[in-house]
This record gives sequence, structure tokens and C-alpha cells, in this order.
Amino acid sequence: MNIKLPRTIAISTRRKKGAVVAISRILVCDDDREIVDAIRIYLRHENYDVVCAYNGQDALCILEQENIQLVILDVMMPYLDGIRAIVKLREKHNLPVIFLSAKSEDSDKVLGLNFGADDYVTKPFNPLELLARVRAQLRRFTSLGSEVCGRSVWQTGGLTVDDERKEVMVDGEVIKLTPVEYKILKYLCENAGRVFTIEQIYEAAWNEVPLNVANTVAVHIRRIREKIEINPKEPKFLKVVWGIGYKVEKY
Repeated sequence: MNIKLPRTIAISTRRKKGAVVAISRILVCDDDREIVDAIRIYLRHENYDVVCAYNGQDALCILEQENIQLVILDVMMPYLDGIRAIVKLREKHNLPVIFLSAKSEDSDKVLGLNFGADDYVTKPFNPLELLARVRAQLRRFTSLGSEVCGRSVWQTGGLTVDDERKEVMVDGEVIKLTPVEYKILKYLCENAGRVFTIEQIYEAAWNEVPLNVANTVAVHIRRIREKIEINPKEPKFLKVVWGIGYKVEKY
């Protein structure tokens, strides 16, 4: 796949006392080196520090060695594809992951989200759109670490959301959530007992105008249930209110 680059593009970085100051470090992983090179150019133009890999196995090794804030991960790769890579990644890391894929069917996107991706970009893609998605994911991720709230712990039944520690527990057991999953659950726990529409949940978690988002929200709700509920089909905490939306039960 070819990405059209402008004839000239200035690579700018901010410097302080002779040292380059990068906004965030991003791992780009794709077996197509032209795509990796093109994405790297655009990201560096926005002052991001970029680390590159060309298969899922190398990406996992880099994550163990480098302080990475976001991963752009191709789905179809040799040695270890993106799906298997993100499954292993989610065992240890809770950082944003954007999938790249030539597969554009809704079922493929749902599959990617089900396995832990926070966003999904279809090839061929507009690099400026990818940059916008990168900025949005980093903004959400960093806000989880810097958000100040007067009341930082919410409890209902055996479910606890500790916003100071960015930690979710069920009956004392720590549950690992992705940044988007955490934001959805925190939003609902802050307002336990109150029903929110799919659009309200999307706007709160993604900070974007909700357009045809029912499937996206449903996938994330299902993933949260699978992690916090004993029986996701008969949830104790995160419940659907048919025809309206979702709520976290208040006990």
C-alpha cells in the first residue's frame, strides 16, 4: 500500500538546552516498511518520538525495553500477527493501541476491538486522520493519569473504582482494563444507579460527537462485563436498560 507524502515536509522538534524533547514515544509496527517510514515521518513532524518494529514478536520485545505511550499495530504480519500480539500485550500493558488493517468489514473491526484495540484504522488511510486518532488516544490516556477529582473512590457492592490509583477491583481483586474501558466504567460508577444512553457514554469516554456508535459502545461494554462480572450474561454491576442504555447498579 502506498501513502502519498507531500513533496517536502519539515521535521520539527522542540529543543531545550540542546536536547530534543519528545511529546510521547510511539511504537509503530507493520511488516510493510514503506508504511512504517511514512507514519514515522508524520509522527516526527508532530514532535513524537517513534520506535519501529516489523512483526508482532519484535513489538513485544520493544515494549519490555522501552517506555511506550501508544502502539500503532498492523493486524496481518509474519511471525506474530497483530491479534495474537495484542492478546500478549494486554497481559502486561494498559496503553492505547490503534489497529491498522486492510480489512474494512464491520466484523473485522469488532474482532479487533474485542481483542483489546482502542481504535481501528482501515488501509488505505489518510495520514492526517491517523494523526488525529493518535492525538485523541494520547489525550485520553494521559488524562487518566492527571485527572484530579475531589472524590476519587467509588464503590457499589463489591466493585471499587479508585481514581487516584487508576485501579478497578472486584471483591478485592484488581481488574485490568484498557484506558477506554476504565473511562466508561468510571463514568458509570460516578453516577451509579443512573441510566445513560449509548451516545452519552460514547461522548464521555471518547470526547467525540457520537455518530453510529452503538456497535462500538456495545463491544466495550461486553469486554468490561467479561472482566468484572462472575457471569457476564447475568451481570450484577453493569446492566442494560432496554431501549435506553446502560447503568452501573447502585447497592
